[in-house]
Amino acid sequence: MKRFHVHVAVEKLEDSIRFYSSLFGVAPTVVQPDYAKWMLEDPRVNFAISERGRTPGINHVGFQVDSDAELQAMRAQLAAADAGLLEQTGVACCYARSDKYWVSDPQGVAWETFHTLESVPMYGEDTRASAMQSAGCVPLPQSASQGGEGFPPSPPAVGGV
Repeated sequence: MKRFHVHVAVEKLEDSIRFYSSLFGVAPTVVQPDYAKWMLEDPRVNFAISERGRTPGINHVGFQVDSDAELQAMRAQLAAADAGLLEQTGVACCYARSDKYWVSDPQGVAWETFHTLESVPMYGEDTRASAMQSAGCVPLPQSASQGGEGFPPSPPAVGGV
């Protein structure tokens, strides 16, 4: 069964934990020095917050699935929605190792669909210092000189030059 996922970048983790714990009526299921997560059942949501060097607000949204079979089943839908599908296997992010797909909506909002494989002791595979300069777990755009096409893909231009 799918669980909706929302990740919000925050300025002050403690203030945000207090706010969302009151809003949801429960404490987070995971708390780290730079991250907190609530696994809510009603509504069925994986809600995460982090202080990861990004402008406060929505970092990304998506779906968490319970199995590799569900993840593979979502691949065709994601590819149909966005030709810029990015696949990641066994990547560490948000204190978990996951297989995932990324797409970007027409506004440039990153959508992550993932299956969690295990917990890991760090936020990601990077160091804390470099992670604080990144956009959390959302893959950063790569320039042509870095050998990548970049992600998320740029939204289509609207009108004019």
